[in-house]
Amino acid sequence: MGQSHRSARVADRIKEVVASALEGRVKDPRLGFVTVTDVRITGDLQNASIFYTVFGSDEERLATAAALKSATGLLRSEVGHALGTRLTPTITFFEDGLAETASSFESLLEDVKRQDAEVAALREKAKPIGGEDPYKHHE
Repeated sequence: MGQSHRSARVADRIKEVVASALEGRVKDPRLGFVTVTDVRITGDLQNASIFYTVFGSDEERLATAAALKSATGLLRSEVGHALGTRLTPTITFFEDGLAETASSFESLLEDVKRQDAEVAALREKAKPIGGEDPYKHHE
């Protein structure tokens, strides 16, 4: 089921607040180069899932995940102040698989290009089965 207009607006606002708080308020040295890619919120505005990507190695990803987990309370209070709603949604962070999906998609495209080149090379060497003029001619 799609999001309502209000849910979409709240999700966009949460994305802005969390991104700016990560940039300015969270001082954890474990926090890497984080990009908030998406926020999904339930229809009752009780739970927000925040998707993020991290630029860096696997160790930096793990360290960033730990930093986000420890900063969840601070970020939730920032979201609560910014939204001004009666209830503040719970926040859960998920690492976005966008980078892995893009790299696997790129490798699939490379495979397709290689196979197309192989087919083109075979097509150039191919000859018709019935000879140069495979059609019957009635004299």
